Formats: sequence, structure tokens, C-alpha cells
Amino acid sequence: MQSDNRIFDDFVKFVNGAAGTMAGMAREGEAAARERFKGFVGGMDFVARDEFEAVKAMAAAARDENEALKARIDALEAKLAGAAAPKAAPKAAKPKKGAAEA
Repeated sequence: MQSDNRIFDDFVKFVNGAAGTMAGMAREGEAAARERFKGFVGGMDFVARDEFEAVKAMAAAARDENEALKARIDALEAKLAGAAAPKAAPKAAKPKKGAAEA
């Protein structure tokens, strides 16, 4: 048995329309919130992960090169100090033969 009650039909159409409108408003609100969040985060000078990893690798390579250069400088300074040490030692004055006998 189906009734032809227009009040219930109109009410069901109204509720379906309201539900569709609410779902659309929720989607629009979510999209607007996403855009605002992207704008907020985008203005904060964040770095992308791949850029961070590239700079991190560059820093590690520079640190390794710095350590190698420091070891090289230390070796050169030791070599220079070893070569300069005998030249820098003061020579003792030898007494003259005639002065020692007097």
C-alpha cells in the first residue's frame, strides 16, 4: 500500500536536499581549510625533505674533506718542524786554541 501523501514526499525531498547541501558545505569547508593551511605553512620558509637531505650530504662531505685537510696540514707542520729543528739549534762556540792555553 502506497500512499500519496505530498507532505511526506516534500519533507523527504527537503531532507535529501539539506543533506546534499550540508555535504557540499563540508567539502567546501575542508577545501578552504586545506588552502589556508597550505598558505600558512607555505609562508614559513620550510625546506623540502629532498633539499634537506642534499644539504646534509654536502655538509657531511665538507666535514670529511675538512678532516682530511687538517690531517694533511698536521703532517706538513710536523715535517716542517722536523726539518727546521736542526737548523734552529744554536751552535756552541768553539774556544780558540790560543785563548784556551792562556
